[in-house]
Amino acid sequence: MSEVAVKIDHVSKYFRLPTEASTSLRTTLVNRMRGIKGYKEQHVLKDIDFTVEKGDFFGIVGRNGSGKSTLLKIISQIYTPEKGSVTVNGKLVSFIE
Repeated sequence: MSEVAVKIDHVSKYFRLPTEASTSLRTTLVNRMRGIKGYKEQHVLKDIDFTVEKGDFFGIVGRNGSGKSTLLKIISQIYTPEKGSVTVNGKLVSFIE
């Protein structure tokens, strides 16, 4: 039986991007009171799920902006996912030393 090196379990990530250029503090506060967010959520990873076993070669291929770097940053603990979990060598990413 093979050992699991990396397990990505239903990982999702989004970023909040501003919808318009920076405005004054007053305008921002008025917009928030009216329920206008001032940003949109850009989903870059949606429910990603895979397992890489020790000794396997694994490539991540995709178009520009498809989330390849974001996925690697989640695995290396630079970003945290909104949903899901990442396990590396049997340890949850948040506990890798």
